Amino acid sequence: MKLIERFAVAVLCVLGAAAPAPARDYPVRPVHIVVGFPPGGTNDVVARLMAQWLSVRLGQQFIVENRPGASSNIATEQVVNAAPDGYTVLTVGASNAINATLYDKLNFVFLRDIAPVGGIVRVPLVLDVHPSVPARSVPEFIAYAKAHPGKLNMASAGTGNPQHVSGELFKMMAGIDMLHVPCRGEAPALGDLLGGQVQVLFGGLPGSVEHYRAGRQRALAVTTATRSQVLPELPSVAEFLPGYDTSMWYGFGVPKGTPAEIVDVLNREINAGLADARLKARFAELSATPIGGSPADFGRLVESETAMWGRVVKFSGAKPE
Repeated sequence: MKLIERFAVAVLCVLGAAAPAPARDYPVRPVHIVVGFPPGGTNDVVARLMAQWLSVRLGQQFIVENRPGASSNIATEQVVNAAPDGYTVLTVGASNAINATLYDKLNFVFLRDIAPVGGIVRVPLVLDVHPSVPARSVPEFIAYAKAHPGKLNMASAGTGNPQHVSGELFKMMAGIDMLHVPCRGEAPALGDLLGGQVQVLFGGLPGSVEHYRAGRQRALAVTTATRSQVLPELPSVAEFLPGYDTSMWYGFGVPKGTPAEIVDVLNREINAGLADARLKARFAELSATPIGGSPADFGRLVESETAMWGRVVKFSGAKPE
């Protein structure tokens, strides 16, 4: 073989070694799951539980990377700009749907630039009131709020947070006025409610349940369309305001253009995890119920939530902090 021929063969071998592995071999190296909030929150815990499951099932490390800031926009932009090869995954949540309208200028269009992979779980919020509020049901609370317009202070984990916009949707549908008091996180908001500095909080069920059972706050209803298995005695807000349905929900997305075969692998394993008894039990500890379904199912959820929260953000006039 002539020298030039040997050189050509060597180049082809190197190029072949450097070429991406076929999608059917995915994954062949560690996968990064990006979370747009600090460690310890529900979104982080959900991502880590699913990362452990995927690592075992697919034989490669799924590494959770926390990139907090701008209500998950920093993490989202990182994933939007990543290679569409399945090795960078975004933990998608209600904040992404809210941010699409809350922020006037973003360097991406979420519905266009992130492809849905699959829904993981949904966690209800709870309409909590301080014991000083003389209302023991949603109708009594609405009547009290109408009799005292602007006198009730409603805490949240921050402007544009699912807690905040859930409260704004309630105000819009119930025709009441409450003063929004943004806090720096869910724990400070809950502390203000327990201390009586505020009277109302649409709080996450995991953080609310023990205080409710201890009588330190009064839970009036859950925000999902149906009752929660964790607190079945509580009605849903929708039983009094038909059509009301909010929650904190989580799933995975990838950069637009990621091969469908890779999306299908991830979706299949997410659904397998949601059917696993041990993983279901871990999610139940978070008061979470599985979502599951196809990538298209999750895409429809994200689209409908984006449209709903767009209307609520415009109604409330909310702006980023």
